[in-house]
Amino acid sequence: MVNVVETWLIVLGLVNIILFIIGLIIFMPREIYRTDIADFYETFKRHLPYVLLIVGVVFFHLVEVNIVDAPVTEWIGTDFAYDIQNIEGDAVFWFSQHWAPVLVYFFVLMYIAVYPFTLWFLPTYFLAVDKKRPMKTFAYGLLLIYAVALPFYLFMPITNVYKFYNIESALNTVIPTVESFFYVTTTQNNCLPSLHVATSILIAWSVRLAGNKKLSYFAYFCMVSVILSVVYLAIHWITDVICGALLAIVVIFLLNHLIGDT
Repeated sequence: MVNVVETWLIVLGLVNIILFIIGLIIFMPREIYRTDIADFYETFKRHLPYVLLIVGVVFFHLVEVNIVDAPVTEWIGTDFAYDIQNIEGDAVFWFSQHWAPVLVYFFVLMYIAVYPFTLWFLPTYFLAVDKKRPMKTFAYGLLLIYAVALPFYLFMPITNVYKFYNIESALNTVIPTVESFFYVTTTQNNCLPSLHVATSILIAWSVRLAGNKKLSYFAYFCMVSVILSVVYLAIHWITDVICGALLAIVVIFLLNHLIGDT
C-alpha cells in the first residue's frame, strides 16, 4: 500500500511538472519573467493570507479523510446511497455498462491528472500576475464550499456509484493500482455534494475574473470535463452533481457581493 502510494506520488508529480511547463508556455504572460525579486516578494506577501487559507483547507480535508471520516462513518452506521438510488434508479450505473474506451481514458486523465493540476496551478497564476480578486474569490470560495460540504461528508455518508454496485473502478482499469493513491485524498463515501463539481465551477469563475481568455477557455473545458467525468465514470450520483453545482453557484453569488471589485 505504501509503495503504491509513493509510486503514484512520483508519477503524478512528474505529470504535474510537465503540465506546469506547458502552462508556463501557454498561459503565463512573458512580462512576469522580468519581474524583480523584490517586487515578487511584495506581491507574495499580499497574497500570503489567501495561500495559507487554501493550504489550510487542503490540510484539514486530508485530516478528515484519513483520520476523522472512518470512525464517524462507523458511528453513523447508515449508507444513504440506498436512499439516493431509490430516487435516481440506475441512471448513472447505465453509463458503466456502456463505457467507450476512448472516453474512459480521456475522463480518467482529466479526473486524476488535469483537475488536481488546476487546483494549484491557477492560484499560482493569480499570484504570479498579482490578481487579488480572483485569488480571494478562489480562497474564500474553497473555504465556504468545504465548510458547507463537511457536515454532509461526516454525518451523511453516501457510497460512490461504482462501489455501491460493486463494479470495477474505471480509474483502476485505465491506471492499475492508482485507486490506492486516490483514496489517500478522498473516501468512498464523501459524495454529497460533489467537491470536484463545486470546485471546478469555482475555478472557472475565478479564472474568468483574471481576464485571461486562453486560461478561461482551459478552465471552462476542465469544468465541463470534470462534471461529465464524475457521472460517466460512475463515481458520483446525479444528486451529488446537482448539489455541488448549486453550492458553487450560491458561494459565487455571495462572494460577488462580499468581495466586489477589490
